[in-house]
Amino acid sequence: MFEDRPKFRVYGTYAGQAFPDTLLEGLSTRLQGAAPEDWARVEVYVNTRRMQRRLAELFLQGPARLMPKFHLVTDLAHDPLLTDLPMPVPTLKRRLEIAQLVRKLIQRVEGLAPASAVFDLANSLAGLMDEMQGEGIAPDVIEGLDISDFSGHWERALQFISIVQRYFEGGEAPDEEARQRASVLALTQRWQENPPDHPILVAGSTGSRGTTFHLMTAVAGLPQGAVVLPGFDFDMPRRVWAQLSDPKTSEDHPQYRFSRLLNALELTSDHVIPWTAAEPQAAARNRLVSLALRPAPVTHHWRQEGPHLTKLDQATQDITWLEAPNQRVEAKAIALRLRQAAELGQTAAVITPDRNLTRRISTALAAWNITPDDSAGIPLNLTAPGRFLLHVLDLAQSQLTSETLLVLLKHPLTHSGSERGQHLRNTRELELYLRRSGPAFLTAQALLQWAEKEDHYRPWVDWINANVFDQWPQGPQPLENWVTHHRKLAEGLSAGLVGEDGELWEQAPGRDTKAVIENLTRYAPAAGDVELIDYTAILRGVLSAGQTRDQNHVHSNILIWGTLEARVQSADLVILAGLNDGTWPEPPAPDPWLNRSLRLQAGLLLPERRIGLSAHDFQQAIGAKAVWLTRSLRSDDAETVPSRWLNRIENLLNGLEKPDDASWMDHMRARGNEWLGKVKALEEPQVAPLSIRPSVAPPVASRPERLAVTDIKHLIRDPYAIYARRVLNLRRLDPLTKSPDAPLRGTLIHDLLEAFLKTGPWTNAEVAKATLLTLAEERFQSTVPWPAARRMWLARVVRFAEWFVTHEMKRQARILSTKTEIEGDVNLSELNFTLAGTADRIDLLNDGTAHIYDYKTGKPPSPAQQLHFDKQLLLEVEILRRGGFPGLGPLKVAGATYIGLDNAPSELPAPIDETDVWSDFSKLIRAYQSPEQGYAARRAMLKADDASDYDHLARYGEWSTNQRATVIKVSK
Repeated sequence: MFEDRPKFRVYGTYAGQAFPDTLLEGLSTRLQGAAPEDWARVEVYVNTRRMQRRLAELFLQGPARLMPKFHLVTDLAHDPLLTDLPMPVPTLKRRLEIAQLVRKLIQRVEGLAPASAVFDLANSLAGLMDEMQGEGIAPDVIEGLDISDFSGHWERALQFISIVQRYFEGGEAPDEEARQRASVLALTQRWQENPPDHPILVAGSTGSRGTTFHLMTAVAGLPQGAVVLPGFDFDMPRRVWAQLSDPKTSEDHPQYRFSRLLNALELTSDHVIPWTAAEPQAAARNRLVSLALRPAPVTHHWRQEGPHLTKLDQATQDITWLEAPNQRVEAKAIALRLRQAAELGQTAAVITPDRNLTRRISTALAAWNITPDDSAGIPLNLTAPGRFLLHVLDLAQSQLTSETLLVLLKHPLTHSGSERGQHLRNTRELELYLRRSGPAFLTAQALLQWAEKEDHYRPWVDWINANVFDQWPQGPQPLENWVTHHRKLAEGLSAGLVGEDGELWEQAPGRDTKAVIENLTRYAPAAGDVELIDYTAILRGVLSAGQTRDQNHVHSNILIWGTLEARVQSADLVILAGLNDGTWPEPPAPDPWLNRSLRLQAGLLLPERRIGLSAHDFQQAIGAKAVWLTRSLRSDDAETVPSRWLNRIENLLNGLEKPDDASWMDHMRARGNEWLGKVKALEEPQVAPLSIRPSVAPPVASRPERLAVTDIKHLIRDPYAIYARRVLNLRRLDPLTKSPDAPLRGTLIHDLLEAFLKTGPWTNAEVAKATLLTLAEERFQSTVPWPAARRMWLARVVRFAEWFVTHEMKRQARILSTKTEIEGDVNLSELNFTLAGTADRIDLLNDGTAHIYDYKTGKPPSPAQQLHFDKQLLLEVEILRRGGFPGLGPLKVAGATYIGLDNAPSELPAPIDETDVWSDFSKLIRAYQSPEQGYAARRAMLKADDASDYDHLARYGEWSTNQRATVIKVSK
């Protein structure tokens, strides 16, 4: 197939060319007129499974011919005939083994590392071992590094690195990287001894890994061997290629790996031949980008070569440069362009390493029922089965909250076997109960108490208790025990009460998740005994690493690719998105073992390698026919820095001769701004007229005929709240997660003082104080499940205890008896209205009068507020005077007092005889029995920013409090 050549044979494709199509085109040209069996004798080694599938798809499109052998480079590790080493150990099994060794080392050496870091350290150490095996670096090379500044950190690092020594000495089954390297070495040795006479190609690899690099050099020297490099820069001068040899300054250049290969083969860039005669899609743009991405030491070439760049109009006319204010707008603009491509029948691909951005784009496209074909799929931990498993794992915590339980019960995979409708109805009723009166932390007994109210709830609650409150293993356990127990609970919760098979493992995400769980079970013995926290870390790790793809409902022309796909396929429109430094390229990951200098000394890959690979992917993708370059100016309220490649292109273009008053950059930005304008127009809110401030006037017959004294304040300050609560019968939905808030604190302190008064009389103040504090500690221990809140509230009681007891002893000296939490009411017969109230405390005094007290754990209302708004205590006085409290009869009231129990305890007398409270109250009720009187929203709030439970219903925010309320008559 190939003609004779001097020594080595290296070809290249242009940036922007669809590599699989170009590769087959070159094969067709070279095998034109050849015998049919010549096609079948061709072997092609490619670097990704996607590339392998794509080549097969293109070949099967015709014409009819025998298919070449398309091999995956990494499949060599699984060839049993290449080396006598055992088959490679699965990656998960090896990482679990290393995690066990790391755990033992941490347990043996005190202070070496925290136990919570076991699996992070194991993963990092396994990655280092893979790299050492791939590059052929033995552990003794690491141990022999020249460390001039010996430190404790390096000593600790060596203890961890020594763990992997056993995997290099032949005593253990090899990893995939080790067997891959051994297989490649054996294969190349066989070729050297007996060179094959059929064509062998390595296509699409950059040679960034040592093993693949060795394979490429060997194939390039075969009689019918060749290497086909993707995205080779034929526009870069030979003198620049010569300056790419130093990895310290050139590792991050897109062509560095090719330069390294050519140097190893003793070739120059002139020896690289285009694989086909086809011209690149954007030749002028390739020349521009080639100059822009020159290595840092030679960027002065811009001045020399820049003025000679031609056809800059062609280079920039198909580029849209879009700089969005934030990532949301960036995603929306991209989605709009993808929607247009779908309507026009164009193929459009988004290329970015930013998965958060791709999810935003997919969400925006969903509004138009477009589901892109995402090559990366969805991480299993974000799928329904993955989330379900993690929700089940949350049940293992020591204290279970209502939120944790209800999130699980409402999950679409819970009780998915049968009778899910009844399950959801039960869940709704349980939620309402838990919101109203549920405990802070759930127990099986608490659910049983609820189920006793309705017999048909009992089987369902028994099913919940059997699965949710199932006893998880305690202490260190074999990993398979954790997995087995977790899977049993998950399947039981998915099946439901009847016990039929649930939908947990159905559909593609379920099947892929099940495969991951079974794989973890298979290799669990390698991990040894682990704690629950370790199992949680392992499970989250394997789920986040797994992917699932469902191709049944995707749009075939709208594609989302990772950066690697830029080498595999092309599209009519290529959108390079998320071009901010720190995103594309991503910064080098921190290495806990070796710094940059030590890596270079050891012969390992430098951190800049990943940046160089990203740069090559960028250079390959930007060579497409039509290109968008997008970035966001801000991310998480911080300014972003444009990708270094965008900076270079912009700086170069700004220094070149401009076509008119506007620069080349202005033209590209104008196209991007046009799409930003479309996003702005799409999101422009519709101008709606302001809403009115409501004052609803329902029929008199529908108005409340009974109110509590605590409601009167709302009737004066926010009448709309009374309408919503007492007429519409709407209640605020209590929070699902109970918290130690002020209302709960007030209720508990009220209950505490009521219980304390029942323990009297006391011999002296010290005994009374001790009784109060003991009682507080006992009651808070059983009723306050939050340790921090319990301590703070007990400290509050300690602060006011002495003051309260001192005053209480004085009160006790003049009372006959005390009534607490006593309910009463008075009927206004002429108005057919009843006022009800509950007094915190009524003292019957020696002189036959009474005194009313009300406890306030916050600040008591001032006398002026009591006279005009907060009439609770004053109205309780009127109920007592009229004999409204049963068993007391009409009494003369000597006084009424608020007992403030905040940080500065005090007593505040109520102004009981400064106004005719009852007359004012009667006028208020009579006014609201008029059909014309409406319940106005936020009539006289204490503070402008005070919230009402019904502000959303009154549409507060669409009107202001300086508007006059509009009466709205309601007929029903």
